[in-house]
Amino acid sequence: MSTLTLLKGTADRIERQTPAHRDRAVDGLRALALLAVPAGHWLLGGFTLDAEGGLHNASPLSAFGGLAPASWVLQMLGIFFLVGGYASVLSYHRRTGSAGAWLKGRIARLGRPVLGVTAVWALAAPVLYAAGVPEATLRTGATLVIQPLWFVGVYVVVTALTPYCVRAAHRLGGWAAAPLLASVAVVDFLRYGPLADSVPSWLAVVNILPGWLFAYQLGVSWGERRIGRRGAWLLLAGGTVLFAALLMVFHYPASMVGVPGEARTNSHPPSLLVLALAAAQSGAAMLLRDRLAGLLARPALWAPVVVINLCAMTILCWHQTAMLAAAVPGSFAGELAGLTTAPDSLGWIAARLAWMPVFAALLVGIARYARRFEEPWKRATAVRRTLAGLLAAGFAVFALGLA
Repeated sequence: MSTLTLLKGTADRIERQTPAHRDRAVDGLRALALLAVPAGHWLLGGFTLDAEGGLHNASPLSAFGGLAPASWVLQMLGIFFLVGGYASVLSYHRRTGSAGAWLKGRIARLGRPVLGVTAVWALAAPVLYAAGVPEATLRTGATLVIQPLWFVGVYVVVTALTPYCVRAAHRLGGWAAAPLLASVAVVDFLRYGPLADSVPSWLAVVNILPGWLFAYQLGVSWGERRIGRRGAWLLLAGGTVLFAALLMVFHYPASMVGVPGEARTNSHPPSLLVLALAAAQSGAAMLLRDRLAGLLARPALWAPVVVINLCAMTILCWHQTAMLAAAVPGSFAGELAGLTTAPDSLGWIAARLAWMPVFAALLVGIARYARRFEEPWKRATAVRRTLAGLLAAGFAVFALGLA
């Protein structure tokens, strides 16, 4: 049997097993947002080698500010939270038990893969060190592995707020997200306005919850059918105008991700620019929903969307490990273009694009084994769960530089 025949058969089988009520457009948007995460980290994250052969994080954005628009496309967490809010409200209404039981189930689905990747790294780090991997490389790797996992904690919090988001959507419709936008705008004004010198630095933390709850609330309102085409156009136009004004008039940093050496960042915590982008992306997603659903009616396009969604947390948790699986062995070979050389030339960009299929292949290989962490841990005893938790906590301490 040829590979093409096998793939076609798999696609047809997935098509037959897909329920008629499945919202393909929403699944497609989630898959797109998921793939943007590894693509962004792989393209905009590089390494340098020190004299001892240790890897250190570096970014091509430091040398090529013109790459900033790429981060506008690859920063799709707004879409992820939008789709998360939409899916959560539908799941919340379908629940058969209490709201607490519903939330516990969703937290377990998010927590198992996080515990899995951090526990595995906690066990692997001493082995790698004994094998000769420099401590600098291990700390860089630990930072990269833990970096995307902040998202899971924030997502758990906003998911817990789903009942309140539903009430807000019933009362205010799409405008329920407006107070969140206003809250971030006020904090940004205090941080960057005329009073900036007298404002404590910790105030920025206030933006974390409203900043990421904004798109989630839009998703809840969308799922409750409180945002129509007029609202979608308003989001698209308003978000685009606000985004342009913040860049050109208020001089926000152009990059949606942090740039080493820059005093200001848009993502940690989210600035008003992130919300403007999320609003524009959300409006576009709502307007393109029917067209996307039509495209995904084709089995050949629908099958990869299903696979990506089934491996969502695996992709999120292990994509940095896939890049490190190439970079760490590569560091022993010295400077390899696009992998362990400084990301400061156009040649590096071309070489990194060539490395990305390698990272993707490594991620597929890792996912064959890591995917099991997404499934219920039916055979895990209380002792094993406790041990996994302790290993994960120890790895987090190491990754955060606390040990």
